[in-house]
Amino acid sequence: MSSSFQPRNFVADHVAGIPRSGIRDFFELVQNTTGVISLGVGEPDFVTPWHIREAAIYALERGRTQYTSNLGLLKLREAISTYVDRKFSVRYDPKTQVLVAVGVSEALDLALRAVLNPGDEVIYHEPCYVSYAPSVVLAHARPVPIACRAENGFVVTAQAIKAAITPRSKVLLLSFPTNPTGGTMTRDQLLEIAKVATHHDLLVLTDEIYSELTFEGEHTSIASLPGMAERTLFLHGFSKAFAMTGFRIGYACGPALLIDAMMKVHQYAIMCASIIAQEAAIEALVNGEPAATAMREQYKLRRNFIVKSLNDMGLTCHLPRGSFYAFPRITSTGLSSKEFALGLLNEEKVASVPGSAFGPSGEGFVRCCFATAFDALQIAMQRMANFVERQRAKGARAGD
Repeated sequence: MSSSFQPRNFVADHVAGIPRSGIRDFFELVQNTTGVISLGVGEPDFVTPWHIREAAIYALERGRTQYTSNLGLLKLREAISTYVDRKFSVRYDPKTQVLVAVGVSEALDLALRAVLNPGDEVIYHEPCYVSYAPSVVLAHARPVPIACRAENGFVVTAQAIKAAITPRSKVLLLSFPTNPTGGTMTRDQLLEIAKVATHHDLLVLTDEIYSELTFEGEHTSIASLPGMAERTLFLHGFSKAFAMTGFRIGYACGPALLIDAMMKVHQYAIMCASIIAQEAAIEALVNGEPAATAMREQYKLRRNFIVKSLNDMGLTCHLPRGSFYAFPRITSTGLSSKEFALGLLNEEKVASVPGSAFGPSGEGFVRCCFATAFDALQIAMQRMANFVERQRAKGARAGD
């Protein structure tokens, strides 16, 4: 019996219009290709330090398999409060101002759904992590991107934010150090942005997941600036600094009223993060900094190598001051971002991510994650140099 049922007719319009993640699409390509050196997915190549894994194992051995409070284990929230105070110079009440989420991605989703009304506008800087604009759309709001440029280190200026403000502007979303560019902001630059946010009564969401991976200068959180804690939701997690991607633990800190609103969404959608992962996160905060520091120093060495290699092969690349990503310009090859990434994967078995996956202003670039073993990184750079040389040779022949 035939059916006239069409599943696509039941997909919500605002969901149907959201593109698939460009990062995950390339991840799937890599999974189906043998012998690939991946500079694609932003995941530490280090295994989670043993003492953190042991804490998860011990939690299982003790039978720690129950639900927790919707806000998360109080002991973890206390550890988060202490850590954030010490590292970021802003203090939060662990009982009312901290929420444990399933990664920063869920924390961001909770924040947006808790504060946005249909038609509200969220200003954010681009190129940026692929989930920002779709997350805003899923909250029935309007994403408003501000293009950032390689020439100024991919920073966002107070003037650009001010120019994007309309009567519907409600939220300013910041993420420094930035994925995919490695851009960072100085305290003085953030002070100017804080003035704009205060004057125009914007709520600031700050995603600082890469803050521990700052290579030069001191990382400053906008939440720590005068008068900003009460209008900022601070988002952070464990995936990058502590190599805990699969544990899926993040957190949000902010005004109690906003955290309570986020908790209401969280308790109906997720209920709570894994208690086993929460126990491991406590260990990471209490005893994990030496390992995190050692990993950061290795990333810095790899950063120096990959940026020099990219520039030597003629792909202009600014020196990222944070994160573990290089973002070289590839326009000199005559290829689009997607053409370059696909060609590099097919011809040289090196995976990168087209810059266009991170927004229109990322076109002309590719993202190369250097959270990869140094010997593999050396091979990848040689393969990429070979690919670039061939593309230029093709271009030269075509011009004859």
